[in-house]
Amino acid sequence: MSNICKICDKRPQVGNLVSHARNRVKRWVYPNIQKIRFTIPSSGSSRVHNAGVCTRCMKAGKIQKVV
Repeated sequence: MSNICKICDKRPQVGNLVSHARNRVKRWVYPNIQKIRFTIPSSGSSRVHNAGVCTRCMKAGKIQKVV
């Protein structure tokens, strides 16, 4: 499973890990992706999707879980 949110298209980001001596090493920051079944309430249809969604989209109410 890729680390991309299907709702907001959030992806892994690259940054620098900076030590006290200012040595820089590349590091990755991954979004918290959860694979769930959901519907999108704003679209009007009740189609069920099965994909990876970040927890920020879940908390914001952009999707609705299907149990």
